[in-house]
Amino acid sequence: MDGLEMLREQGVDGTLIRQVGEFRREHAVAEEVRDRVLEPALPFFGREILEMAIAALLQGENLLLTGAKATGKNILAENLAWLFGRPAYNISFHVNIGSAELIGTDTFVDNHVELRKGSIYRCAQYGGFGILDEINMAKNDAVSVLHATLDFRREIDVPGYDRISLDDAARFIGTMNYGYAGTRELNEALVSRFLVIDMPPQNEETLMLILCRLFPDAKRESLKQFAGLFLDLQQKSGNGEISTKALDLRGIIAALKTVRCGLPPKKAVEMGIVNKCFDLFERDIVSDVVMTRIPEKWGREDIFM
Repeated sequence: MDGLEMLREQGVDGTLIRQVGEFRREHAVAEEVRDRVLEPALPFFGREILEMAIAALLQGENLLLTGAKATGKNILAENLAWLFGRPAYNISFHVNIGSAELIGTDTFVDNHVELRKGSIYRCAQYGGFGILDEINMAKNDAVSVLHATLDFRREIDVPGYDRISLDDAARFIGTMNYGYAGTRELNEALVSRFLVIDMPPQNEETLMLILCRLFPDAKRESLKQFAGLFLDLQQKSGNGEISTKALDLRGIIAALKTVRCGLPPKKAVEMGIVNKCFDLFERDIVSDVVMTRIPEKWGREDIFM
């Protein structure tokens, strides 16, 4: 499906859709990075969130997507890159990511030194959308690069090389979860370089749109039970009864895929959800929730046509 048609289906403001189309026409993609313009496996559903994100990016702003686990932050980021027709560069932050990985480092090519360009450098060069995943895990060395890159001057000083300016089409989208091991508070200077969207929790309508799009051959009433399972786990996680380990939409989707090829639903959900809880007490709670939604006697024919 064309990205703009997906926006029309969700009732996104027509002026925004027109401006996205103009942006795509005005900013051509270099041939060598066309393979980075990819349609996501899953559309993002949420008109208000899409409108906020699109308006910010059209005005040259960078986005920070915050919120709990499984609210669709990365799906939204990937969809935005596709909607704007830009090559996507995914940078997952961890303790070993520093300035060399982001900007580049010296390397030998044909007996002379060249700069092996990093993801931030290439994003700036080709007007890509840089997806800064788990940005609140970035160490100080990496944060210093982000300060310069996200600044209003839109320039990067490469030590020992020329200063480069960001392409007009380049944008950066940061994502972050709260409370993960290794995370920390973002400093005020970095946050000020973003517009922030706090992603809302999933609801039944959105979950059903996702599951029906992915599994058109499934029975709607059965998919409602899987959507309800996710919502039940989301509520228990929000109440502090369980951790977020079992709150895994990817796990539910993967479980449904294995059911499609013949695995009993109960076994599939055990692999996709229950067994991700390593605390025995928590696993018992999640198992009880699963039993209320997925009958043990169910087989493939109870879910798929």
